[in-house]
Amino acid sequence: MRQWSSAALPIGILLILAALTFWLRYVTEFTEKPANGKLRHDPDYIVSGATLRKIGHTGNLEYTLIADEIRHYPDDDTTAMDRPKLVYLNPTRPPVTISAVHGHLGPKGERVDLSEQVEVRRAGSGKNAPLLVETSELTVLTNEEKAFTKSPVLITQGSSWVQGIGMQVDNRLQTYLLESSVTGQFESRSAKKKKAQP
Repeated sequence: MRQWSSAALPIGILLILAALTFWLRYVTEFTEKPANGKLRHDPDYIVSGATLRKIGHTGNLEYTLIADEIRHYPDDDTTAMDRPKLVYLNPTRPPVTISAVHGHLGPKGERVDLSEQVEVRRAGSGKNAPLLVETSELTVLTNEEKAFTKSPVLITQGSSWVQGIGMQVDNRLQTYLLESSVTGQFESRSAKKKKAQP
């Protein structure tokens, strides 16, 4: 009996120490980590009435990006935009304005994802009437002056129109390529002349 009672005390102490060790490990693993702003998707700055300008290697203004409000998120280095408007200005081509309700600018500013009421407006030049493209979403590669979408698209120019699903745009070449389900109506130049005659 004495041997058992003398051994019970060290065993009891060991059991208590094991329980405390288990409890400390549990507490340290499941305690909330201190909040770190880099781990949250919260804006680190908000700017109203923002204007960004891209100057090329030659010193010429390549494009201007305007938004009612921009919000920058440091966790993924992206920028959300309200009412963004991207304007390409080139002395040898008609100006092109791309606008939408919402925009999302990638980390390096080389990609803009636009959504809701997206419009591409190319000013008229010479005998060419202004051109309007309407779609629900558009991705613009700003430095390459290219854009694409997989959504339905409607293009109108004067009395002519064409619609389809999916589009690829090359602003430098001034081309708009519809990918599928294309239908349209084109007004010929001779029809325009007849309308102009009294």
